[in-house]
Amino acid sequence: MLRPLPRASVRSLRRTLVFYLMVACLLPLILVGVITYYSTYSILAGKIESGVRANLSIEAASLENAINNLDFASKQFALDGQIVAEVTNYLNEQDVFKKSQLMSSINAKINLVNFTNPNLGLTAYVSPDSADPVLFTNLNLKSDFRLEELPGFIHYNGAIYSGPHKTLYSFSNNYVFSEQREIAVNGSGKVIVYLETNYNLFRKILNTNLYGMKVSHLLVNQNGAITYIEDSEVPRHVLEEVRRNAASSFDYDGYKLFRYGSPQGWQLLTVVPTAAFDSEINAWLRNMLILALSMLIFAVVLAYVIWKKVYHPLRNVNLEIVRMAENRAAPVSFTNVMEFDSVLRNFQKMKTTINDLIETVALNEKRKSELEIEKLLGQINPHFLHNTLNTVQWLARMNGQKEIDRLVTLLVKVLQYNLGKQSLIVSIQDEIEALCNYMELQKIRYDYEFDFHIHAEEDTLSVAVPRFLLQPLVENAIYHGMSDSNGRIDVTVLMKGDERVQLKVEDNGAGMDEAAIERMLSDGAAKERGLGIGLSYVKRMLHHYFRDRMEFQIDSAIGSGTAITITIPRMSKEDFDDQSDGRG
Repeated sequence: MLRPLPRASVRSLRRTLVFYLMVACLLPLILVGVITYYSTYSILAGKIESGVRANLSIEAASLENAINNLDFASKQFALDGQIVAEVTNYLNEQDVFKKSQLMSSINAKINLVNFTNPNLGLTAYVSPDSADPVLFTNLNLKSDFRLEELPGFIHYNGAIYSGPHKTLYSFSNNYVFSEQREIAVNGSGKVIVYLETNYNLFRKILNTNLYGMKVSHLLVNQNGAITYIEDSEVPRHVLEEVRRNAASSFDYDGYKLFRYGSPQGWQLLTVVPTAAFDSEINAWLRNMLILALSMLIFAVVLAYVIWKKVYHPLRNVNLEIVRMAENRAAPVSFTNVMEFDSVLRNFQKMKTTINDLIETVALNEKRKSELEIEKLLGQINPHFLHNTLNTVQWLARMNGQKEIDRLVTLLVKVLQYNLGKQSLIVSIQDEIEALCNYMELQKIRYDYEFDFHIHAEEDTLSVAVPRFLLQPLVENAIYHGMSDSNGRIDVTVLMKGDERVQLKVEDNGAGMDEAAIERMLSDGAAKERGLGIGLSYVKRMLHHYFRDRMEFQIDSAIGSGTAITITIPRMSKEDFDDQSDGRG
């Protein structure tokens, strides 16, 4: 017999389908994504870092070129003998005309150098100790300039470099780098050549647009002090870490820093927020997540579509199975899906076969039960009638008409009950009345050689039982359990709880062993006496109506009498499906 699967082992087809489709769609993507993530992250991080370093190197090279350009130009103005001689003569000359000629010559040379070198800006000869410190200049200087207050950057090739700082040109505020180189002028005090880079050069050198992300620049002078901070939002503790950490690149508190140390003695750092550095990687990762989500949605939608295609035919198959229990004759409805229709065609064949078998079995069982019961009820032993008629004759001769009338009346009642055409289901009260009539006949026949007692509780009298249930038990007690004298038969009907009834027939006869009990239960054992219906009929009848809800027990021992006990469920006539009503 098939057993239902445990609940824990039951799997939903829909969930299984969705799960496997999601695995099929997402697992390759996840595996490729994980492998690609680590390799792509390394590639992208290396590419971005290489780009930052390359841009940093370009900017540093431009700044070095600017410093070298200032160095070269300053040496032209400070070491060129002709220009130095003219400056010396200018400072020592007293003749106004000659001094004017020298000034024009020096200015022409300054303009020539600036014209040929577009990266130069403001150029001036300054005598810091003079009342009028500006000797020569190509552009107007601010009146309040103080060379000694300019931020120091490096000492390089005998000159002092400052910056970045605002230009000393009167009509600009751009940031520049500047150089101060002292000229050896005989007997004329201290003279300094002051040069600045072009006022647009610094902005071109530090160009954040090259990076394609948000960056900031830091300049560190020869002494390790930060002289320029491009972005004021860089936290102070990050700036402190720059002073402490001399590595070429490092991460610190949400920033990535890349350092270039110039042979000239200064350092240029690019500060990149980690979020900006990872933006390209995060964009790639975001695209991968969007792709994964799209694949997930696609897998769910695909699973839903497939499930709908499978679910409706499955539902039709299930409905056909349910409908079979409700209406076995209804034809199946097909799904127009070849595989499911094949199953349904086989199911229709099985359904037709089962219906035929059920009808055949039901018809055979009905006929078998009716024939068997009618056969048993019709097995009236002729000896019983013969003996009874002999008794009638004897009474007629001995006692006259009244006894004959009484005997015949009892006989008619017994025969009407046993051979009657009424329902096979009667009440216990009807069964007891018929049993009393039967026992009156037996007492007359045996001349009152035994005692007979019936005790039935009031609640049991209306309980329905199969007809002809107690009489075979009492008949067995008379023929198999009677002792030579003082014979006694007790019939007891009791309630066992609220739902069950116990019927018990006891005698005080000689008792029997197991072999005798087996013979008594055989079909032919009782046919020589009385009505000829043995205990086997009672057992078959009980099994026919009650199945496994009844109990049939025989208790007997040699010398201790016999007790037959029947326990059946408490039922009414309406509870029985009496198929024998109206038999012809």
